[in-house]
Amino acid sequence: QVQLVESGGGVVQAGGSLRLSCAASGSIFRINVMGWYRQAPGKQRELVATITSGGDTNYVDSVKGRFTISRDNAKNWVYLQMNSLKPEDTAVYYCNADVYNSPDYNRRNYWGQGTQVTVSS
Repeated sequence: QVQLVESGGGVVQAGGSLRLSCAASGSIFRINVMGWYRQAPGKQRELVATITSGGDTNYVDSVKGRFTISRDNAKNWVYLQMNSLKPEDTAVYYCNADVYNSPDYNRRNYWGQGTQVTVSS
């Protein structure tokens, strides 16, 4: 089993910054893609950013130039630096990981419990 634990959410004024962190632990052989998704009230969950084990990144257009995803492969952590936050960034942010488990090498997808980000205008 694998656990993903997010931290770093909170309330911030528009234009401010927050840094989200997610720690993966458990029966991990290797993590392929890690990412951040978000879900605002009344809306579907959407992809925010992903990063491969090799460092290739992908962002939704609405956060390009403002958010930066990074990861520490040795520690199995992924981060999301969020700058120039806008009220429309308000959502619950979820960590996601595509994991090859140990010892069976089965590939499974895992989600964290989510962390609330609220941006006030």
